[in-house]
Amino acid sequence: MKQDQNSGVTPPTSGASQLLPAEIEHLNKVASHSLLTQFAEVCEGALIVDRQSRIVWMNEKYPKRLGLKDLASVLGQPVESILPNSQMREVVESGRPIMLDIMEFHHAAFVVLRLPLRDATGSVIGAIGLMLLEDAKGLAPLVSRYQAIHRELADTRNKLAEARRAKHTLSSIVGTSEACLLVKAHARRAARTSAPVLIQGETGTGKELLAQAIHNASFRADKPFVAVNIAAIPEALLEAEFFGTTPGAFTGADRRGREGKFELANGGTLFLDEIGDMPSAMQAKLLRVLQEGEYEALGSNKLRSTDTRIVAATSRDLQAEMAQGRFRPDLYYRLNVVTLTMPPLRERMEDLATLCDYLLDTLSQRMRMAPHELDAAALARLRQHHWPGNIRELQNVLERALMMCDTGVLGLDDVASILPAVAVAAPALPEAAAQQPLRLADIISSAERQAISAALKACGGNKAQAATRLGISRTSFYEKLASLQLA
Repeated sequence: MKQDQNSGVTPPTSGASQLLPAEIEHLNKVASHSLLTQFAEVCEGALIVDRQSRIVWMNEKYPKRLGLKDLASVLGQPVESILPNSQMREVVESGRPIMLDIMEFHHAAFVVLRLPLRDATGSVIGAIGLMLLEDAKGLAPLVSRYQAIHRELADTRNKLAEARRAKHTLSSIVGTSEACLLVKAHARRAARTSAPVLIQGETGTGKELLAQAIHNASFRADKPFVAVNIAAIPEALLEAEFFGTTPGAFTGADRRGREGKFELANGGTLFLDEIGDMPSAMQAKLLRVLQEGEYEALGSNKLRSTDTRIVAATSRDLQAEMAQGRFRPDLYYRLNVVTLTMPPLRERMEDLATLCDYLLDTLSQRMRMAPHELDAAALARLRQHHWPGNIRELQNVLERALMMCDTGVLGLDDVASILPAVAVAAPALPEAAAQQPLRLADIISSAERQAISAALKACGGNKAQAATRLGISRTSFYEKLASLQLA
């Protein structure tokens, strides 16, 4: 049987009467109308749009499903004004059907079918959309699966947004020393503006904690806080890390492209840790973003704008780096609008006891242990340490001591076994006395006199604090003052 190429109806075999072209056209119209009518009756909704994606027809069920009272009021309206999530315009413009899709409307999700409509010449003149719901029971598992994936996606997005939210505030900076209170006051002033901030300080002093506190005290607190450790990223990947990539920007690049840190932090704060380790080429590109507020993704020629506050931190002396040509002066002056300096732990020893209490409580909860305390002798030993690693080193020492402690109180032995031995200098002796043999008691008395005098000086004459600093009771301290005639 040979099919007629000019119609959708198969001619009868020879011997039967031949159909006239007018009859074939009539049968096609009847079949098409019958098919459309059956689809409209089976589906929960059906609509047709014209070449401009305006609604020209709806079946009786669709308005009821959409909560529309007057069907005439929607005719001639753009389809998106009635169905915000509709893809009918895409079907009309592309000429390609969307066989199965899920459309959300209010709090419901519907399985829909969208087909282009063509005239006799094959040109697209509109599209028909069919809403499948209750009568398409075979698609119920698909809808259920979609809803489950949708919930998982929403949960993942919420968790990602929470992970990019700064956790620390100014109250997280523990301490009441003059240096600590001063840096908090300066941070509050810095939070009132959007100017770049440069945080200087030794490693382990809490520079990122201060950056998060500034972000949470600013008007950007509800926006993302994104941190980048420049020293931890290979130089070849820095540009992609900051500005993102377009699909196929380089060999091995993500086929879908990748968002950069500036895009992720848009509207919020981008924290650049160890800015002193940034290569010179990247410094120039960062300077342009700071000055113009624009950048280009890797592999793209399109400018993207960003509204991101920069908070940078470094443990290096950037002025010395500039003198040696390793850091751009123009970038330094652009970053150095507001400068904050985190004091090292050895310069805020008044906060040591408070810090130890806070860290011990935090570590005990994390390690699921009973609360621990620190006795006076152990605290005095901690005061004697130089703390080159600052608060990070203190946390490490306390965590190791907790692992070795069998009681609820950390003692001198628990911390002394972890810290390096203290080098005690021999007391200076008069020249005449140095030529004579000394008794051990005299050497001990001289050493105690120097230690007590130094403790009193460090504590501003406060005897109670000096006794705590030396790790002895207040009674023993007063007894030694009397015996050494230091009262």
